[in-house]
Amino acid sequence: MDTPDKIITVSALLETSADSCFSYFTDNSFLSKWLTLKADVELKVGGKYELFWTPEDKDKTNNSTFGCRILAFERPYYLNFEWKGNAGQKQFMNNVRPLTNVTVLFSPLNSDKTIVTLIHTGWRQNQQWEEARQYFTKAWTGAFHKLEHIVNRT
Repeated sequence: MDTPDKIITVSALLETSADSCFSYFTDNSFLSKWLTLKADVELKVGGKYELFWTPEDKDKTNNSTFGCRILAFERPYYLNFEWKGNAGQKQFMNNVRPLTNVTVLFSPLNSDKTIVTLIHTGWRQNQQWEEARQYFTKAWTGAFHKLEHIVNRT
């Protein structure tokens, strides 16, 4: 069970509408601009949320969220999906139920400014899981910096 210090939380202020921000997390072409090389997302409850960082790899379970699903959403305010680990983490992260869970909240400040907050939960209590959590803390932080740069043109 997560304790507050085990939950990953990352936020960004994006200079665009909440609906546009939502698209950066759900539109395959937008996802490939900032988070992954290839995306296969079906925007429906139970739809695929599959991102691929090494799409040429014949083993689709390496460095991907292959098999992950959208659990809930309310456009443009909320998105919730499953998450898996990379090739080095898949032995312990990808074979547990429930998988780790990502919630993204889109909080409009006005028509062209939105705070996006990502909350990644589901971390177990051992050294492997702690190393994976630290890895994803850095990965999400870096990804959000890239997203800010692309959206805000900074």
